[in-house]
Amino acid sequence: MIMTSLLSMDLRAGAYNLLVNCANLAPDETLVIISEEPGLGWYDRDVVEALEAEARAMGITPTMIEVGAPGNDKNRQVVEAVGSHDCALFLARIGDQDRFADPVPGKKTIMCYARDAAMLASSYGSADHRAFLQLKEAVNDILLGGDTIRMTCKLGTDISGSISKSDRETPGDVSVRRFPLGVPQPLDASEMSGRVALTHFLTPTGSKMYEPASVPIDDIVFAEVQDGVITGFDGEPENVENIQGHYKMVSQKFGIRDDNVHSFHAGIHPGCNYTSTAAADPDRWSNSVFTNPRVLHFHTCGDYAPGEICWMVIDHTLAVDGKNLWQDGRLCVEDFDLTRQCLEDWPQLKHMFEQPAMAIGLQDIGH
Repeated sequence: MIMTSLLSMDLRAGAYNLLVNCANLAPDETLVIISEEPGLGWYDRDVVEALEAEARAMGITPTMIEVGAPGNDKNRQVVEAVGSHDCALFLARIGDQDRFADPVPGKKTIMCYARDAAMLASSYGSADHRAFLQLKEAVNDILLGGDTIRMTCKLGTDISGSISKSDRETPGDVSVRRFPLGVPQPLDASEMSGRVALTHFLTPTGSKMYEPASVPIDDIVFAEVQDGVITGFDGEPENVENIQGHYKMVSQKFGIRDDNVHSFHAGIHPGCNYTSTAAADPDRWSNSVFTNPRVLHFHTCGDYAPGEICWMVIDHTLAVDGKNLWQDGRLCVEDFDLTRQCLEDWPQLKHMFEQPAMAIGLQDIGH
């Protein structure tokens, strides 16, 4: 176990940010930390130990549970632990699965995306969670205040439409708190039409488990979309065949639609830095870098968020009524009154957007 006195100031700041600024934990509350076996490659033990040590320093003795790889059946021990503690902190993929999305009255559930101590100690983990709560609301206000959204990228993505069917997310809609907080609310895609350039990999959303989890895309394939429905794929025949086969496999496995684009959102956290490679583990990559402003992702395959198959669009431009809120993967925080106010209220945020993290795991891959 790491002694609290031995933790770096930055690591303690990250742990405090999660436990206090995000979880709002008090010393008289009970906490269970559910961590995934480090050997599975998603979470290092150092981040678990750091959070346990900081909790103890706060006067909380956490219950520790280690779990294996996620499956599609309930883990009874975890379900009981979530219900019997004031707060459940997941450093495990099962925290992202749909069966933990239903709120337990009076309980708090936190899903942590800081995979190791370095991520927790960086600005990704230590930047005040409350700043990103404010930033999320500002971005939501801008997006939902517009009539038309258009998304493009240099590889040929061009899809647009109304988001009139997107209802404003309320605090009660968010049963699992995300840490670090890195995306605005998902926006309805049922009125979106155009094409999306698919590159690198199709990846899972983390909602359910299936194999193969990802499909490589060797060259650009365009997904053609009409009013939120996939009407076809255009590209090299082998790639198209692999993509169609993957959609068929996933949809049949879970009895869900294979032709719909449910929703989308883009990253807002400039501290998200991914130094591994996408090719090393496409699933881990997509479920880690989605909070970086360089990444926009679509939820597809399934009539619910987050669906089961992700489209990852890199360095996108997203315009609200013709004005860019993201441009080439950069969140234009200085260009809107609401986001500019966030920078004034949180100077650390301003510095982070001036020097955003750029590593998103694609340094070894073309296009």
